[in-house]
Amino acid sequence: MTIRVLVVDDSGFFRRRVSDIINADTRMEVAGVASNGAEAIELNESLKPDVITMDYEMPVMDGITAVRNIMQRRPVPVLMFSSLTFEGARVTLDALDAGALDFLPKNFDQIAKDAAQIKRALTDKIAAVARNQQKQTVTQKSKPVVKGRLKGTELVMIGTSTGGPAALQTLFKGIPGSFRTPIIIVQHMPGSFTKAFAERLNSLSPLVVKEAADGDHIKPGHVYVAPGGMQLMVDKRGGGTIHIRESDERVNYRPSVDIAFASAAKHYPGKTLGIVLTGMGSDGREGARLLKETGAGIWAQDEDSCVIFGMPLAVIKDGISDEVLSLKDVAPRLVEEVN
Repeated sequence: MTIRVLVVDDSGFFRRRVSDIINADTRMEVAGVASNGAEAIELNESLKPDVITMDYEMPVMDGITAVRNIMQRRPVPVLMFSSLTFEGARVTLDALDAGALDFLPKNFDQIAKDAAQIKRALTDKIAAVARNQQKQTVTQKSKPVVKGRLKGTELVMIGTSTGGPAALQTLFKGIPGSFRTPIIIVQHMPGSFTKAFAERLNSLSPLVVKEAADGDHIKPGHVYVAPGGMQLMVDKRGGGTIHIRESDERVNYRPSVDIAFASAAKHYPGKTLGIVLTGMGSDGREGARLLKETGAGIWAQDEDSCVIFGMPLAVIKDGISDEVLSLKDVAPRLVEEVN
């Protein structure tokens, strides 16, 4: 079934460029174009596209206002285009709060190095958010839970990608200030975004949330967000320390859930709880496997509450997860089992 896309941008050049890339992919086609948010709302209802690509700054009506209206009148997956700046991060996070599913840099050169990679990055992202409308089928069985087994947990590590910002905001609203076990978040996100995202989480949570820095001591009641574009690792020596390193170009994800989880398996064996939330791909599966081999607990978000079921599905299908939880149940279970 062909994915029908509505392209929204006030720049005629950008509309044409995005449309050409979409129409060249046999999986999808451009259903229509709009030059502002008001047109987007009207065309969403008349053309009934499967996905909308949306700019933020437009005349008549901006992208965030348009997204809010679209989600109220005819919800459809929205992919935002954003500038990779600190202010662009704030705007993008507002768009995600309004209901957009994911984002891409508006400067395509920041997506990939060559034209083929740029086209694939855009069309694969569109295909992924379109699949959000079509639920997959997987047997989700939690294994028998031994109550109290996680009371000795010294570190909680959360890995996520597409849909993660909204999921994490929901999660941290439910974790009380009395929660003392340190938490580390690995969210696939550009380097210019993670500081703004950490600040937003900090404003919502009674815990102390910050973008992780090299040499940070891992403290009770603190949450550390892995910086985008880098790799985060933990080391238990010295009472618990975070190391931030440049990423090898061969590693697809920066930060990588697999790398962070693997470091916890080495330094916090059997004392870590790994949680895999919504996201594309399978990053986190191998790291979760390493954690599991040390006796650590592994939780995965269930299909119904995921934006994209890729990362949790990979962990569940390989039999690595101990529990499969709805997003709304993660915070209460953390308080019950870990705190």
